[in-house]
Amino acid sequence: MANTPQARKRIRRNARRAEINGSRMSRIRTFVKKVEAAIEGGDKEAAQNALRDAQPELARGVARGVLHKNTASRKMSRLSKRVSAL
Repeated sequence: MANTPQARKRIRRNARRAEINGSRMSRIRTFVKKVEAAIEGGDKEAAQNALRDAQPELARGVARGVLHKNTASRKMSRLSKRVSAL
């Protein structure tokens, strides 16, 4: 258990950050799932619109530090490749 005041504060802060980061990741996953659902449905127009909405969310995740830059880039690349293949 934490003995110093600094360690106690870090535990409180880490819990708050984990909650915030979890909600950010959940939001990103929701946008990605919308793209995947449109791809599965075969609707190219809807997939393009969903991808257009998902790209800034992925970039925002990188800027906020919840996603690695290359991870977001890979996800965007793979999604756009699947959308263009429709």
